[in-house]
Amino acid sequence: MLGPLVAVVLFLAAIALAFAFLRYEEIGREQESVRRDVEYAQQRLRLRLIERQEQLLRLARNVAEGKFNVRQFQSDSNALINQYPEMSALHWMDANRRLRASASLNGQSSSLQRLGVDLMRSRSAEDAFSLARELQQAAYSVPIYRLNNGQPTVPTFQLHVPLISQGHFKGVILAEYSIDALMRYAVPVEITSRHAVSLLDEENHVLVGQTIQPKSRLSTPWSNETFEHTVPVSPIGDTLLLRAQAYRTSQGLVGQALFWLVAALSTLTVWMLIGTWRHTRRRLQTQRALIAETNFRRAMENSILTGMRALDMQGRITYVNAAFCQMTGWGETELVGSTPPYPYWPESDRDMLMKVLNDEISGRTGPSGMQVRVKRKDGTLFDARMYVSPLVDAAGVQTGWMTSMTDITEPNRIREQLSASYERFTTVLEALDASVSVAPLGSAELLFTNKMYRQWFGHASNGHLDMLEKAGMPEVAAETQAEEVDPLAGLPTEGLTLTFSENAEIYVPELQKWLEIRTRYLNWVDGRLAQMVIASDITPRRTAEELAAQQAERAQSVSRLITMGEMASSVAHELNQPLTAISNYCNGIVSRIKNRQISDEEMLHALEKTAHQAQRAGQIIQRIRSFVKRSEPNRSPTHVARMVSEAVELADIELRRQQVRLSYFVSSRLPPIMVDPILIEQVMINLLKNAGESINNAQRPAALRHVELQVLPRDIEGQNVVEFSVTDTGKGLSPQAMERLFEAFYSTKSEGMGIGLNLCRSIVESHQGRMQAENIYNGDQIQGCRFSFWIPVQVSTLHSA
Repeated sequence: MLGPLVAVVLFLAAIALAFAFLRYEEIGREQESVRRDVEYAQQRLRLRLIERQEQLLRLARNVAEGKFNVRQFQSDSNALINQYPEMSALHWMDANRRLRASASLNGQSSSLQRLGVDLMRSRSAEDAFSLARELQQAAYSVPIYRLNNGQPTVPTFQLHVPLISQGHFKGVILAEYSIDALMRYAVPVEITSRHAVSLLDEENHVLVGQTIQPKSRLSTPWSNETFEHTVPVSPIGDTLLLRAQAYRTSQGLVGQALFWLVAALSTLTVWMLIGTWRHTRRRLQTQRALIAETNFRRAMENSILTGMRALDMQGRITYVNAAFCQMTGWGETELVGSTPPYPYWPESDRDMLMKVLNDEISGRTGPSGMQVRVKRKDGTLFDARMYVSPLVDAAGVQTGWMTSMTDITEPNRIREQLSASYERFTTVLEALDASVSVAPLGSAELLFTNKMYRQWFGHASNGHLDMLEKAGMPEVAAETQAEEVDPLAGLPTEGLTLTFSENAEIYVPELQKWLEIRTRYLNWVDGRLAQMVIASDITPRRTAEELAAQQAERAQSVSRLITMGEMASSVAHELNQPLTAISNYCNGIVSRIKNRQISDEEMLHALEKTAHQAQRAGQIIQRIRSFVKRSEPNRSPTHVARMVSEAVELADIELRRQQVRLSYFVSSRLPPIMVDPILIEQVMINLLKNAGESINNAQRPAALRHVELQVLPRDIEGQNVVEFSVTDTGKGLSPQAMERLFEAFYSTKSEGMGIGLNLCRSIVESHQGRMQAENIYNGDQIQGCRFSFWIPVQVSTLHSA
């Protein structure tokens, strides 16, 4: 089928390739001609410039050696200018750019000083002068436009030939070349007659000469191409370019009669063959479509599981497919042509089925179909649903009815099982001691509620919505139109969606109960996205937690009192020093006043010292009072350095009594943390006091009686924390003590109550932190113990927010 079309395409391709080959061969010859002529003109320009440069070098050598004076210079210069028209002027300039002598075609029309300034006004002339002086070689400038009465004249370029005498630069012989004259006298006439020759600057701007502008005409794409070639002019370089553009003499392919003749014949041939090919292709396509449609209908009839039956207007069966025969067990020959009652009608249902058939033939059936019982050939029965539609021929006339039949025995069985599962599901939910409610997102309609929900909130949806609002989980979906569902609408047919449940605890004043709210999103049976809320009564648990919190608060307060009781002697000793100092100052002042031996200045100095000691005693008492004062837990952003400083000030009193040195280090890069500062101070004081007692019990020498407190930022378990560590030089902990260290009422001290470390760990864990202890080894010997705990920084940030 594609043979004629391929042949035509190959024929046209051969013709096009032949014309293209001839045209590109012609283009190649023209391009080669342009390139050869341009290179010949370039050689002519190069030789002419080199000859002028050698003559100027001889003139410069004579001037530099002093053989020529100004008059002789002008005489030789005029001779050169008259002999070579491209050289428009010659100038003699000294090393200071002063013009000594000048010669030109039109004579000297201004003073030498002014002419020298004009010559060097151009930046390119200045660069050429500097290059000739530095290299002591001839240097060309870029093309220059000189101004005459404010208007640019014909472009020129300069040649600076240095005057060298005994290795010293004495000036230059400056030759001005007319670019227009150089092109006229140096480029052969036979080249300018064949090509448009022009001289360009380094930016491809035309200085002199002719150029061909592109013309638009109806032809092949390559007929508008202008053949050109550009080369630099030596020895000037890339600042002066020679370009030649070939004059077009041929008409191109479009202007050739042979081209149009071949194109017309080829077009006619292609049109005729394409018409024949399209007609043949349409006929083959129609045949294939007919075959495909026939095969498709046959395959569809043989593969579908739905039984198809066709009736005429009198109720006679005219067609059944394979699925209908397989369902009923009756063959096609047994069914086609039969009239009511049909062989597959059960005897007990014939009256009802005859009425259904009359409704079917009369067109009174609904779009939802009808459910009937069908008898197989072996006598067994099954449930089927039948749908009826009119059968219309090609002329638009109804010729009968088409009925489709589906076996619904298995769906009915599943429906019965689903109904039983729904009853069991409802029984379980009704027996729960938690409230369960389901509602679509963005709607006040309740899809399901259990018995506990109805006891608490009744049948209204306000309880469901209020619990979501108080739990901080507002519904965000748009309003959804409720639809009718079947009696099994309470049972989800799909699994819960892959979302995490959300928990919250709220207080409901109407019920006077604390409820734990858990929500989860699910797809309801009608496809809507719904939200399930499960509310459990946690009032007894919350009451127990409040009692436990109160007991913990009392235990913390008692622990602080016990700690201060154990430190009472140290605190008394600490207070005794400022009180003794106050007493001594007062007695001394009284004695000197009686003896009239004190001046006002001395008395003021003594009173200031007395006041300082009183302030010191007051600070110690205020610090103890703040520590032991019972107050409500109050977490606030706290600076770690200030909190550590206050704890160290209290703990250092006891450690000094035990002759234990205390050193501490707090990192400067710590952020404020959200903690209860009194509770964290209590933990640090207990750890520092225990460290001092461990060193004292170990009877360490004075050099080893040392406790160190460090507070540093850490990265533990993938989170940023602030770590507090207390290191002592005692005897450490035994393995048995290490295992039971944080148990309540366990103590390694004979008089201990065993609540200190347990309470410290509870305080740390209430701040989402952890506490641990470890021995410090030197080889196999225990050199001390290290207690540490950390507080997460992100917990602080969340509380701050």
